[in-house]
Amino acid sequence: MRDRPADLDESLLAPALEAWGIKAVELAYAPVGFGDHHWIATGADGRRWFLTAATLPHGAARAAFGDLGRALETAAALSASLSFVVAPVPDLDGGALLRPLAPRYALSVFPFVDGVTGGFDDEPAEHDRAQVIDLLAELHATTPPPSTPSRPLQPAGRAALERALAETGRPWTGGPYAEQARTLLDRHAGTLDARLRDFDRGCRDLGPPVVTHGEPHPGNLLRHEGRCLLIDWDTVGLAVPERDLWLVARTPGDLARYAAAAGRTPDPAALALYRLRWSLDDVAAYVALFRAPHGRTRDTDLSLHFLTRTLDGLAAGGPFAR
Repeated sequence: MRDRPADLDESLLAPALEAWGIKAVELAYAPVGFGDHHWIATGADGRRWFLTAATLPHGAARAAFGDLGRALETAAALSASLSFVVAPVPDLDGGALLRPLAPRYALSVFPFVDGVTGGFDDEPAEHDRAQVIDLLAELHATTPPPSTPSRPLQPAGRAALERALAETGRPWTGGPYAEQARTLLDRHAGTLDARLRDFDRGCRDLGPPVVTHGEPHPGNLLRHEGRCLLIDWDTVGLAVPERDLWLVARTPGDLARYAAAAGRTPDPAALALYRLRWSLDDVAAYVALFRAPHGRTRDTDLSLHFLTRTLDGLAAGGPFAR
């Protein structure tokens, strides 16, 4: 996130890091990513660490903490055999990978890797896509650790989105963008209803699940010493390979490369279904943000922009626009 969290006392970070044996002499806010907040910590020994304060949802913090803990545990288990997995480090008090930081935040600590990431909208070159496809084929062939969460096909925020659609006839009061979001949703209600029906028509048994990353887009790729590493494993889980592949594959050659490496031909209908699912999930997440208490910040500015683009893209007949 570009803005520091208004409801988190950053003075909590340094004492929290002592659980990892880190005596921080410097903490620098890192305005990267979207959804969570990050800092770079420098310890007394000069070593640097990458900190993530995950934002837990209102009313479901305990469940979200448990789900995130299982995801991080899965990433740590995968990193034992997959060198491209950037996993969190355990604390010194029982080996926890995630610790409560404040009522709506949870802290995890990662080794700082000096590399270059891309942006979500970046268009990867053929060579980069090939590297990622090879990594995904290796990941998908890995035996799932016992902690691996299941990732159902249905959009996680669908029920809340449908409630919001039913409530566009009365004012929303979450914050400065609430009414604009309500107006946007009301304008696109017919489109969303149609696309939800499209999604339901596409749902079927897609095949056996594998371990998937969930979001292997350029923003979650770290180029380090000539290699591609995958970061941000919050969304790791059991699903079909197309959950990952739609974000990476651009050409028939990309799909053929995956088929040769994995021994499984990707399903075009499943790729399209996950592409549509992403847009529906995005709309649900942005609408939930604007129906909840919020302020006017750079991050909420961007969220309204992305909500508008995604809805316009769905209305234009494309399942994805960002």
